[in-house]
Amino acid sequence: MGYLKRRIFQGIGAVLPNAYVQGFLSASLYQGPLKNVCTPLLNCYACPSALLSCPIGTLQHFMAIRSVPFYAIGTLSVVGASVGRMTCGTLCPFGTLQDLLYKVRSWKFPIPAWARYIRYAALVVLVFAVPFFTRESWFSKLCPVGTLIAGVPWVTMNVGVRAMIGALFWVKISILLFFVTTSTMVKRPFCRAFCPLGAIFSLFNKTSFVQLAWDPDTCTRCGKCQKICPVDIRPDRKPTDPECVRCLDCTRCPSLKATTVFHRQPFGPMIPRAEKTPAEEVI
Repeated sequence: MGYLKRRIFQGIGAVLPNAYVQGFLSASLYQGPLKNVCTPLLNCYACPSALLSCPIGTLQHFMAIRSVPFYAIGTLSVVGASVGRMTCGTLCPFGTLQDLLYKVRSWKFPIPAWARYIRYAALVVLVFAVPFFTRESWFSKLCPVGTLIAGVPWVTMNVGVRAMIGALFWVKISILLFFVTTSTMVKRPFCRAFCPLGAIFSLFNKTSFVQLAWDPDTCTRCGKCQKICPVDIRPDRKPTDPECVRCLDCTRCPSLKATTVFHRQPFGPMIPRAEKTPAEEVI
C-alpha cells in the first residue's frame, strides 16, 4: 500500500466514525442506531461527532454490568481473523497522529522490547478486571484518544463541563501530553505499549487471512524495511510479528509482499543453502 493511499484510508478512519457534525453545532451526542455498532478503532463514545461506538468502551461496559459482550467479541474476532492488526496501520487516526509527530525533528529512541507487554496488562487490568470490580470504565477515563476527541472539545465548547473540571481531567491531559511528546521521539508509543485494542488484534497476526510473505533469496538484509516501519520492527525476520500493524509500507521492497495465510511461505524460487557457492553466501 502506497504512502498516500494509506493516508487516505487513515483519513477515512477519522471521518466516517465521527461524521455527526451536528454534535459540535448543537453540543449534543448522537444516540441513533449506529451508536450500537462498534468501529474496529479506538473511537470515544462521548465525542460530539461520534456515530459509532468504541470496541474497548463496549467491552468495559459489559464488564461493568457483568455480562458477556458477544457482539463486541464477535466483531473484533472477525476483523482480527481477517486482517490482524491492519486497522491499526491503515485506519487508526491516532496512529496517524503518532506517525506525523515522529517526523518532528528531535532525539529518537528505540522502545524497550518488554514495553509491548504493558498493552496486554492494560487490556486485562483496565478493560476487564477493574470495570468488573468497580463497575466503572477506567480505561475510557484515562484514554488519550478520548481526551483528545471528547474531553478537550467538551471543555472547550460547554461552560457546564468546564465547571466540572477536577483533578482527573488534568491527569487525562497529562497522559495525552505524555504520548504526544514521546511520539516525537519514539515510533507509535501508544500503539506499541498501551493500546488494548492493538493487544487484541495482535493475537491474530499469525493466523489472520491477510499475511506478509518474505523472499529470503532477493532480500539483501539492508534493514530499510525497519527504517520505514511505523513500529520499528524487521518484517524480514518475522513477517508474523505481533507488533506488525500491517501498514504494508515495507512492501515497497520487492522482497516483501502482502499475501494470504494460505500462501505466506517465502515466494519466488527457493535455492537450498547447501547448493549455494561460497561467493553467493558472501554476496
